[in-house]
Amino acid sequence: MEKTEISSTQLTEIAHGLEESKVSFLWVVRKNGIELGDEFEDRIKERGIVVKEWVDQKRILEHEIVQGFLSHCGWNSVLESISAEVPILAWPMMAEQPLNAKMVVEEIKIGLRVETVYGSGNKFVPAESLKNKVKELMEGENGDKVRKKVKQVAEAARNSMMEGGSSWHTLNQLIKEIYLQNQPKK
Repeated sequence: MEKTEISSTQLTEIAHGLEESKVSFLWVVRKNGIELGDEFEDRIKERGIVVKEWVDQKRILEHEIVQGFLSHCGWNSVLESISAEVPILAWPMMAEQPLNAKMVVEEIKIGLRVETVYGSGNKFVPAESLKNKVKELMEGENGDKVRKKVKQVAEAARNSMMEGGSSWHTLNQLIKEIYLQNQPKK
């Protein structure tokens, strides 16, 4: 599987954007990803946490305090975010991520998209642009809209999984078809 490397310049822009947004955040970075320096962590310590080890993303998204998720829009991340009723700030990088981001933002309307210097995709996101989109997601009118919408979508997803729901019904049909295909012919 392809692996996307984010440049140290881009990581610095992310740090500045998060710091300047003045919103609370948890930022997970690879241990070898970037040295942000003690000064950065001192400046954000009242509202930000930088984690340099593996975390259980699903558990974090399910925490009641989490109100937004900057995501590359891998399918599992999208599903976890919907299940946790957390809107997405979409920043797709590769593979199916741009298509997933388009679905998240334009089709089911449960997220916003970062603005890149060169348009959409995995182009550079300046600190100012990230700051503005984070603030919009967390405090703006569009953020309120996607927060309400993701709750509706999560409820619909839960209902589809309940007995008699559409996913439950479809799974039962699949099991029945497989069973019938494996019966001896008369």
